[in-house]
Amino acid sequence: EQGLQLLELGGSVEEDYIRIARCFEATRQRCCRLEQDGQRAREQLARVESERAALEVKLKHARNQVEVEMKKRHRAEAELEKQERKLQLVVELLMREPWGNEALSREQCSVLSALAGRRLGAALAPIRRSSVVDESWQSLLSHSDISYDRTEDDV
Repeated sequence: EQGLQLLELGGSVEEDYIRIARCFEATRQRCCRLEQDGQRAREQLARVESERAALEVKLKHARNQVEVEMKKRHRAEAELEKQERKLQLVVELLMREPWGNEALSREQCSVLSALAGRRLGAALAPIRRSSVVDESWQSLLSHSDISYDRTEDDV
């Protein structure tokens, strides 16, 4: 636009050519700056893409590890429930058998009767779980709340 305005103004031809050359030079310098900015942006994009790819790999490994740990936990919980049922059956058997009360001490009978009156797992909870670990986070991180969006893994 400036070049067209210069041509319309009239004046000496040499001055007009100098003005036009200056406009072209300013435009060339702007293009060079824009090219440098574009190159910096491409370099930054390449770095960010590389970081993103590394983070996706870490995320995939973390998801796999969580899945493995959840399977281990489910197996351990199933085994715990199985052992609790066995222990409950033994307690009930000992409490029902007439010879069981004679062979057991008074303290053992009171413990067994207390266990028989309640759910065994609740009675044994302080024994099998460390009091140092606060398991209140379980409701926040329940395995049913975890979303596994596998569509992003294929990207």
